[in-house]
Amino acid sequence: MQATGAEFKVGDKAVYPRGGVAEVIGIEELDIAGNRQRFYVLRLLQNNSKIRVPVGNANAVGLRQLISEQEILEVFDILRERTIAFDKQTWNRRYRGFMEKIKTGSIYDVAEVLRDLYRLKTDKQLSFGERRMLDEARSLIVKEIAIARDQTEDQVKNEIEAIFLTN
Repeated sequence: MQATGAEFKVGDKAVYPRGGVAEVIGIEELDIAGNRQRFYVLRLLQNNSKIRVPVGNANAVGLRQLISEQEILEVFDILRERTIAFDKQTWNRRYRGFMEKIKTGSIYDVAEVLRDLYRLKTDKQLSFGERRMLDEARSLIVKEIAIARDQTEDQVKNEIEAIFLTN
């Protein structure tokens, strides 16, 4: 499974839940309510926004290292799984379940959302929210794998599309 408890240094890449891949651009100390705390200063690669994550709280927030090649292969295995059974729940109930998975920051949970929405899309029209979520899940996975493998996003997108086309 994914590594946790990592210490990051300036220049490292990290994954922030729902924000995707970020670069650690600084580590600073701030006084918060009279307590001195250390923060990672992250720049999200998706939109260049900056966030601060308390170093001592990084695990609880879900900040983690980029995935390894072995974990990438496990993500592709998840995407290939065919045994997806959707009950007759409403789109908004499905949406909430998918959103909870994306919020975990787990690449495996995000891969399940991508797989399930992609498969659902072949059976019925997705709601606007589900289409946006499909795009978000695809973007999170593509960006992380592209950076982890030092590939272009198009190369990774094509590899993922091939999985769904041959399956």
